Amino acid sequence: MRLGVIDVGSNTVHLLVVDAHLGAQPLPTSSHKRELRLSEHVTDTGEIDDAGREQLADFVAECLTVAEDQGVEDLMGFVTSAIREAPNGDEVLAEVKERTGVVLDVLSGEDEARLTFLAARRWFGWSAGTLLVADIGGGSLEIAQGMDEDPDVAISLPLGAGRVTRDHLPGDPPGVEAVRAARKHVRATIARELRPITKAGHADRVVGTSKTMRSLARITGAVPSSEGMYAARYLEREALDSILPKIATMPAAQRSSLPGVSASRAHQLLAGGIVASATMDLLGVDRLEICPWALREGIILRRLDGMH
Repeated sequence: MRLGVIDVGSNTVHLLVVDAHLGAQPLPTSSHKRELRLSEHVTDTGEIDDAGREQLADFVAECLTVAEDQGVEDLMGFVTSAIREAPNGDEVLAEVKERTGVVLDVLSGEDEARLTFLAARRWFGWSAGTLLVADIGGGSLEIAQGMDEDPDVAISLPLGAGRVTRDHLPGDPPGVEAVRAARKHVRATIARELRPITKAGHADRVVGTSKTMRSLARITGAVPSSEGMYAARYLEREALDSILPKIATMPAAQRSSLPGVSASRAHQLLAGGIVASATMDLLGVDRLEICPWALREGIILRRLDGMH
C-alpha cells in the first residue's frame, strides 16, 4: 500500500510517499517539499505569525492533493519543535485541520529521538550492536542510545541548526565573539544533559542523521548523493574541526558554493557544525556514520508495525 507522511519541520515541510508492506523495505516513490522556515516565522512572544500559518495551511493542502494523485491510502502528518513550542501551536494545528482536514500530530522531543533511533536500527540491523544516534534538526538536537529497537536513553535539546543560528549567530558572517559564545552555549547545554548517555556505556556504532549531518559529511569529503543511498558516508570530527574556522568567516552566499550545501541552508551550516562537533567531542566520538533514514522513516516503520 502507499503511505504518505507530512513532516512539518522547523526548516522544511516535506511530504514523503512510500510503497510500504509489512516485512519489506519502504520504497520512496515521490517527495514533495518546500522550505517554509517556520522557525523564522516567529513573533517576539514566540508565536507562529500569520504568514507562517497561512503558508503552512496552503502547503498542507497542496500535499493532500499530491498524496491523492499518488494513490496514497494512509496519510500521516506530524510537527516538531517549531510548532510544539509555539504558544499558539494548537491554533495553528486547528487552522490546518479546518482548512484541509489533515490532523498533524505533535511529537515530543523524546518521540523524535526514539523514532529516529528506530529508523537507524532498522537500517543498520542487529549486527550493529549498541547504537548511538545523533540527529540535528532545525529546532532541536536528538541523541539516543540502546541495543534494542527502542533506545534505553533518548534526549532532546534545543540546539537545532536553525535555532542556534537565529538566537546566537547574528550577522553574515557572525563575529568572532558571537561564534565563541555560541560554541560555549552549545557545549554547556549538551554537557548538562549528557549523564544518561554516558551512563549507558559503550556504543558499538555511532550514527548521524539529518540533512545537516549529510551536508557536514559532504564538505569534509564524503561521497556525493549521486553515489546512491547505500554508499558508506562518514563524518570525521578532526576534518570537521579543521574546516569550521574557515566556514565561520564565510558569508552564506559563499558557503552555498561548498559541495552538498544548498543555498537555503547555507546560513545554518556553521551552527550545525558547532553542534555536531560539540556532540562528538563530548561523547568521545571521532567518527560517525551517516544514516539515510531518519524521523520520517521511523514514523512509517512504526505505522507498519501496528498493521499486524
